[in-house]
Amino acid sequence: MSAQGTSRDGRPDGDRPTGVDELLERVRAGYTRVEPREAYEAARAGEALLVDIRYEALRERDGLIPGALVVERNELEWRLDPQGSHRLPEATSHEVRAIVICNEGYASSLAAASLHQLGLHRSTDLVGGFQAWKAAGLPVTP
Repeated sequence: MSAQGTSRDGRPDGDRPTGVDELLERVRAGYTRVEPREAYEAARAGEALLVDIRYEALRERDGLIPGALVVERNELEWRLDPQGSHRLPEATSHEVRAIVICNEGYASSLAAASLHQLGLHRSTDLVGGFQAWKAAGLPVTP
């Protein structure tokens, strides 16, 4: 950074590109992520909505979490926005606690952050994703 407030590449301070690792760190600092057992218990108690955003090929290969909503990542915001015209019936209010699940817990963090921007401030994601759920011995159907 120079004395004039620019970085070495000539961009003004604050305009430097953010790498994905830094972005993940930032968004994850904005909410508390959940472990598989906690997600399972919250869903069983009716306190959370599990939302599986994995690609179809991964769901076919590894199975499904019983009771989880399947919403592919590119449709997530439209399906969970309680004000949206394409929302799912489960998207009843901004108070819904959605636990987003991807394959390993990376894309789900960015997805949860996007839901926060829509006002779904209770949204979070599953640490380790579906693979952690499966490794914890929690229910999976073929």
